[in-house]
Amino acid sequence: MTAIAANSPRERWWNSRAAHRFMKHHLALIGIVMIALLTLACVLGPHLLPYDSLYIDLRARFAPPLSGQHYLGTDPLGRDLAARLFMAGRISLLVGFSAMLLSTLIGTLVGVVAGYRGGLVGTVLMRAVDGFLSFPSIFLVLALAAALKPSPIMITVVIAATSWMEVARIVEAEVRSLREREFVLAGRMLGLSATHIMFREILPNAVGPIIVASTLTVARAILMEAYISFLGYGIQPPLPSWGNMLNGAQQYLGTAPWLAIIPGAAITIAVTSFNFIGDGLRDALDVRGDQS
Repeated sequence: MTAIAANSPRERWWNSRAAHRFMKHHLALIGIVMIALLTLACVLGPHLLPYDSLYIDLRARFAPPLSGQHYLGTDPLGRDLAARLFMAGRISLLVGFSAMLLSTLIGTLVGVVAGYRGGLVGTVLMRAVDGFLSFPSIFLVLALAAALKPSPIMITVVIAATSWMEVARIVEAEVRSLREREFVLAGRMLGLSATHIMFREILPNAVGPIIVASTLTVARAILMEAYISFLGYGIQPPLPSWGNMLNGAQQYLGTAPWLAIIPGAAITIAVTSFNFIGDGLRDALDVRGDQS
């Protein structure tokens, strides 16, 4: 049956067209380069700087960017802003990727089961999805974050718990369109179990929309972490994140604007780059656009 799934029209299109279409999407390529550079800077940057993120030098308080060895300046305690930015990037990117993986796993599981089973099972699952979507996600995130002890793991779980519904709806619609295809009917005729058909035959052919949704979920998770940390319910100092760096900088906007501009620029670059990648993947995996 694997051969049957691999020979489906969608799989043949994937092999022959998707990569070529993606490589023609210049903004998506720029997004990949920017994310690669940002990740590399966050991983290697703290090891290449003369100061670590917790080193305090009160004599160098509010040093502007390009001041000696403080390449991006210092904060109100004299801590090197570049070191804190890169360490914060590790936290923010890790939370974003981890929340994406968890929310994609939950949403895919719910969407595949609801789309393939249909009937009462599908109706109950999708009405549950609609019920979660009826709550404004930001208020739900803030309520959960305020009620739980803030930590990177807990913030990841909170963001994932409020992000899986969109993935579930996308996957459910895709699985419904695939469940009556020839390779699925052939699997039923051969007596394959429903679990095998759902996760070994249908799911590989629905991977395109899942990848697109996952990419956009990373951007949303990074932005959500920054938002709740900015409001004081997310990652707590002294552990840095881009969001709590913005929180600490708001009272110095007039005297030391770089304290807010630099982490704000990092968030903008990360979110915009992931959105570019998601747009590129969506265009590359759009069979209808290729057929038009």
